[in-house]
Amino acid sequence: MFNDKSILITGGTGSFGRAFTAMLLRDYTPRRVVIYSRDEFKQFEMAQSFDAPCMRYFIGDVRDAQRLEMAMREIDYVIHAAALKQVPTAEYNPFECIRTNVMGAENVVRAAISNGVVKLVALSTDKAANPINLYGASKLASDKIFVSANNLSGSVGTRFCAVRYGNVVGSRGSVVPFFRKLIDNGTKNLPITDKRMTRFWITLEQGVKFVMSCFVVMQGGEVFVPKIPSMKVVDLAKAMAPKLAHEVIGIRPGEKLHEVMVPEDDSRNTIELKDRFVIEPAFAWWSREPYLMSGGEPVKEGFRYSSDNNTEWLSGKRLKEMIAESGN
Repeated sequence: MFNDKSILITGGTGSFGRAFTAMLLRDYTPRRVVIYSRDEFKQFEMAQSFDAPCMRYFIGDVRDAQRLEMAMREIDYVIHAAALKQVPTAEYNPFECIRTNVMGAENVVRAAISNGVVKLVALSTDKAANPINLYGASKLASDKIFVSANNLSGSVGTRFCAVRYGNVVGSRGSVVPFFRKLIDNGTKNLPITDKRMTRFWITLEQGVKFVMSCFVVMQGGEVFVPKIPSMKVVDLAKAMAPKLAHEVIGIRPGEKLHEVMVPEDDSRNTIELKDRFVIEPAFAWWSREPYLMSGGEPVKEGFRYSSDNNTEWLSGKRLKEMIAESGN
């Protein structure tokens, strides 16, 4: 569906943007791929690797509504990946977090509708479900903005949805490269916040493929959640460095023991498919029929999809394979 189409990626120089661009250029022939981000050096670096004739690099911030309006001219599809993502950073800089993650989302929606963008997929996070920190709360607000945006597009017809998934093995913010750096520097032990802590895990390639599939099936207003494995953080540390001791340092402010991607209160509006959950919007015009006809079934009321009650668990062997695939 991306052949001869123009695609814009906000925050496009990040881990996801680079992986999405690589797959886009490998498997499709897009008319234009616009990388929209605020860091000129990262754009320069990315341009050395991605210099196809269809590539465009726009300096801009999602806080800048006018620049977004200009960047989205004649764009068919948008992937909104720009965000302030570090929990401690958001706690220490709350105004900046809100300006980027919430007000930035509004700017993206307005620019998409005014330019007649066909579809937009916004990247969310497991921390947006039952949030206990500002980053999660700001992304929940962002999700609500993109879901509600489907009611604002009118005859323009722009459709918006969100994708929510867990920790990405190959991303810069993952604990994997942090542990790898400690191991390579000869650390005597690895810091563990809590031995009970669990997290969802996904590779960048899996995340990109999932987002691409959401472009195909979305009606507008959904929050898509992939079915992915969980793992205890302590088991992750053991898999990466079996002989190293662990130092329990305690849970950091704003951090959960387990992550949730489908809260109990959303269960009444959630459909389970073979590879994902679909949290439905409360729109009168929205129909669940296409998902039911694809083999989907409503989950039971009170259902909760969290990293500790997951039915799929990641083995140490598979984790190492995922790390190798990600290049870490």
